[in-house]
Amino acid sequence: MDTLFKIAEGSAHAILYIMALMSVVSVAIMIERYVALKRIGSLSRKVATDFKSVIAAQNLDALEKVSEDSRSLEGRALNYGLNFVKKNGTNGLDELFNSFKTTERPGLEKNLNLLGTIASNAPYVGLLGTVMGIMKAFNDLAVAPGQGNEVVMAGIAHALVSTAIGLAVAIPAVMAFNFFQKKVGLVLDNIDAARDLCLAYTKSRKV
Repeated sequence: MDTLFKIAEGSAHAILYIMALMSVVSVAIMIERYVALKRIGSLSRKVATDFKSVIAAQNLDALEKVSEDSRSLEGRALNYGLNFVKKNGTNGLDELFNSFKTTERPGLEKNLNLLGTIASNAPYVGLLGTVMGIMKAFNDLAVAPGQGNEVVMAGIAHALVSTAIGLAVAIPAVMAFNFFQKKVGLVLDNIDAARDLCLAYTKSRKV
């Protein structure tokens, strides 16, 4: 039992450092993903607007021009799709686009798994720190009973800081994770739209 209390005493402070590291990593990922997805999202919105114009005008020949924009993932996917249907028809088109999404998804979701892990586990790490801190507070009271409840109250108050920090790390990370996942989802939806437009293009041209 004494060994457990010694571990609790050392862990209470170590966990605070762990959560500080988790916070730094979380913020770094959020900044990196925001910068990367902001550029990708800007290009994606432009392509989505072009797609809407093609659909509204029912001018599928305009897809050729849209596919020339190789800066965006959707533009490259559309270019690959149009070239494929011109040579091979629609057989295998779904597999082509699925493969494209599979190869591009890791780049879009870079480090998001780590951010999600931090978001989901930071409260538990904070709670662990609180439990360790409370164990230390009661142990301090046991070895020095004459100090009264002030020792316990001060120890518990200090221990609860871990829970607060855990929530402070987790809440922004959860919000950022959901935000970035939505951004990635919009890009992947646009790639699906590019595939459908390739099918429409093929049928209209009777390739």
